[in-house]
Amino acid sequence: MSRWMGLILLMALSSLQVAHFAWLHLDQEWVATLAYRMSLFAVAPSFFLFSQPLLNAKALPSIRPALFSHALPIVISPFLPEGLALPLAFIVGAGYLLWLARSLYALRQERANFHREMMLLGGVFGIAVGVSALGLAQASLPGKLFFSLYSVSIGTAFFLAQTTLGLRPRLSTEIREAVQTAYSNSTLNNVDCDTVLSALDRLMVTDRTYVDPNLSLPGLAERLGLSNHQLSELINARLGKSFSRYLRELRIEAAKIMLCDEPSASVLSVGLSVGFTSQSNFYEAFREIEGMAPGQFRKLRARSGPAQ
Repeated sequence: MSRWMGLILLMALSSLQVAHFAWLHLDQEWVATLAYRMSLFAVAPSFFLFSQPLLNAKALPSIRPALFSHALPIVISPFLPEGLALPLAFIVGAGYLLWLARSLYALRQERANFHREMMLLGGVFGIAVGVSALGLAQASLPGKLFFSLYSVSIGTAFFLAQTTLGLRPRLSTEIREAVQTAYSNSTLNNVDCDTVLSALDRLMVTDRTYVDPNLSLPGLAERLGLSNHQLSELINARLGKSFSRYLRELRIEAAKIMLCDEPSASVLSVGLSVGFTSQSNFYEAFREIEGMAPGQFRKLRARSGPAQ
């Protein structure tokens, strides 16, 4: 459902941008068409349904009959008076924004894990709030000003969202893991967390278990005598990161040492040696954590001296 809603959201926003271009640059009043109006009403519900599985741990992945109620604004949009349609679309959008704010507030304990990303996505949220306010005041704005600002806002929101995903490609997976921890009752009440953390450190640091490319959360949890959820909660709560992030950081730290200590080894061989299954996965993780490609890191360290 989330994937389909994401596609609908992209189509709706793209349709709005095409209409804005036609009106602003070609003087074609596509912003007055029924297609524009329906696309406008589709943005907020599709974004809600796209985000719900990510921000609500109790959301079902399947499409339930009650979810079709979110299509009601789109269905009634053709029958609304022209002067009422646009302000009402932004009133509906404001209602969905309140839901989003409430969901993000519920994750306030996790914000330290996603500080940089939350700042960028907060920019998207701020843009959405500003656009909603402009939409309500659209009739009083001169000429094409509203549509110019709305067009720029959509483009800026796309840029911020893409920048966020570029910085942290697995952001959605990590947020989902954090949500499951935040919304669930603790499963660690009968677990000696310090002892388990020591065992985890021994497995991962001393025994270098992370180099196994098939290492998974269930497999590691079994070795530690925990359930999958217990291990996930332990890493999130005590280490401040998701299991996937924790594993990638261990592998990247080992790769950084190898890149400096074994200058004749290829970048690919280094990535495979520390547990990555392909060069693309290694490069993606390295850029995410270090902000540069592994080859560039090796050159910089070679100029500055031995790795610390």
